[in-house]
Amino acid sequence: MNTEHKCFISVDVETSGPIPGVCSLLSIGACVIGHPTERFYIELQPLNLHCDPEALAITGFNLHTQIIRGIAPEEAMEQFSHWVSSVTNVRVKPIFVGFNAAFDWSFINYYFHVYLGHNPFGFAAVDIKSLYMGVTGCHWQETKSSRIDTRFNIKNPGSHNALDDALYQAEMFIKIREKSQGEN
Repeated sequence: MNTEHKCFISVDVETSGPIPGVCSLLSIGACVIGHPTERFYIELQPLNLHCDPEALAITGFNLHTQIIRGIAPEEAMEQFSHWVSSVTNVRVKPIFVGFNAAFDWSFINYYFHVYLGHNPFGFAAVDIKSLYMGVTGCHWQETKSSRIDTRFNIKNPGSHNALDDALYQAEMFIKIREKSQGEN
């Protein structure tokens, strides 16, 4: 029997707005869930100057500064792909984990396909908010991170730094999985 092993990777992104390709991916943070020292962070150059001012206010990024200090998108995605490969192998499938995964995954998927022609995560993604709903039976409006923090006494509140938020999400994911397995 060929058993596929999985590596859950918490991923968070900061962007210039809601739409991949129109808006830019500005930073990626990731960590292996259960192994927080296995981490990745990179800042990218914007594709253009199109932005939602509210998104930039939340992230704290300045697009003109990112043009200078960010890494070109193709190189950034190559580095991220290399990191994903370094924490997995051909027998270990990387599973994307995000808090509101649909948003973060859409940017990662778009950038991987545009710049590398493939996404190492494929279509495998776990949404922490949906997982929490399934485990607790709560309603969607009860899946705010502040409510999950309170329930599980999570010590690392998110900061809108992609790496800090990926580490925070990883802790949430672990606590929710423990609850689903009757450990909490």
